[in-house]
Amino acid sequence: MIIRKSMAELEKMRRSGLLVAQILQELRGMVKEGVTTYDLEVTAEKMMQDAGAKSAFKGYYSAAAGAKFPYVLCTSVNSEIIHGMPSKKRVLKPGDIVSVDTGVQLDGYFGDSATTIAVGSITPEDEKLLEVTQQALELAIENAQPGNRLFDISGAVEKHVVKNGFSVVREFVGHGIGTSMHEEPQVPNYVDRNSENPRLKPGMVLAIEPMVNAGGPDCHVLSDKWTAVTKDGRNSAHFEHTVAITENGPWVLTRPSSSRP
Repeated sequence: MIIRKSMAELEKMRRSGLLVAQILQELRGMVKEGVTTYDLEVTAEKMMQDAGAKSAFKGYYSAAAGAKFPYVLCTSVNSEIIHGMPSKKRVLKPGDIVSVDTGVQLDGYFGDSATTIAVGSITPEDEKLLEVTQQALELAIENAQPGNRLFDISGAVEKHVVKNGFSVVREFVGHGIGTSMHEEPQVPNYVDRNSENPRLKPGMVLAIEPMVNAGGPDCHVLSDKWTAVTKDGRNSAHFEHTVAITENGPWVLTRPSSSRP
């Protein structure tokens, strides 16, 4: 069942979204040569604690992994797609790209966002990969209009990515979000004719998150049972925003400059 939120609930989600945005902005400034992904974790967890928020990720149970996720961040470097785990041993070096994904629960409501950050100078292919993935997210948001259907979002991502010579990940998708981290509907980054294609209505809130591979779409999960990597070893990028459908268009709850429509 898709749960539609009232404007009062969206305002609460906005506060969660702004905290996530603040954390990611702080981490973006930290990412440089010599920093470990665990350094990012420590900073993010302290910011959550100082704000009186709970991590959406730490303690999240996955049946597939058979365990609870132990960190507040997912830090996925280069060929890691999502769910990479922070580590004191993972030292960032020039040419890396690192996806930083995090979420919080504040006053009972969740916010979720991700960005991929370059460490120093990166290859032209990786520059294009980040640019195209971010553009795909913006196109998806533009299509998050009341009266449209879910596949308008999914198709916008898939069309832009494929046109630019990359591929979308199919094993992992975006999701509804609200008082739970994962709600209906699932939000694939491709048009899946075998899945539901609901009409978008005011009050729906979606975590839209293109995951784009430089090579093929196939992936597998490492022995840690969390980290998903590209099967061909080529790099992957990930951008995400929490987006509310309103009567007047999309409201990006995790973007500070996005005003209420």
